[in-house]
Amino acid sequence: MVIREMSKKECLRRLAGARLARLACSHENQPYVVPVYLACDETSGCLYGFTTPGQKIEWMRANPRVCVEVDEIVADDQWVSVIASGSYEELPGSAEECPLHDKRYRQWDDDGTDDERERAWEILKSTHPMWWEPGCTAWAARVHRDPTEPLILIYYRIRIDRMTGHEATRGTRDAIS
Repeated sequence: MVIREMSKKECLRRLAGARLARLACSHENQPYVVPVYLACDETSGCLYGFTTPGQKIEWMRANPRVCVEVDEIVADDQWVSVIASGSYEELPGSAEECPLHDKRYRQWDDDGTDDERERAWEILKSTHPMWWEPGCTAWAARVHRDPTEPLILIYYRIRIDRMTGHEATRGTRDAIS
């Protein structure tokens, strides 16, 4: 097996190609890791996500330093892993009641302050047709949720500060002829 370090461009490409990631945050010295669906904007090098209120949002608001990991494992000697560290930023005005931000329901201002939220929406919807489903389904499935509680949508961005990636491939001596 040969393990090599990936370039920044390769890491960004892997982040952009991944659908499922693991998001790590911490609060009062307690780590928390949760699977999330993120979309990578290779141009800005930022990750964009969508969720509803819960523990990860509370913790990221308290401590915006986060880490994201994506991987692809084909075999014990064929895998890729990318880790990106950065800062959580909740996009302005995103915590509002609004049905999936369908254009006919949008409550966004026209003063330009919502450009980043609009950008997040565009990037997320271009990654997968049902991009909103995990966040909405998790919210609806909460056992302790008050049934009258409104659906609150939160768009966020992770500005990547550091990123590393490694790829393992079979070496020629490991290949079976």
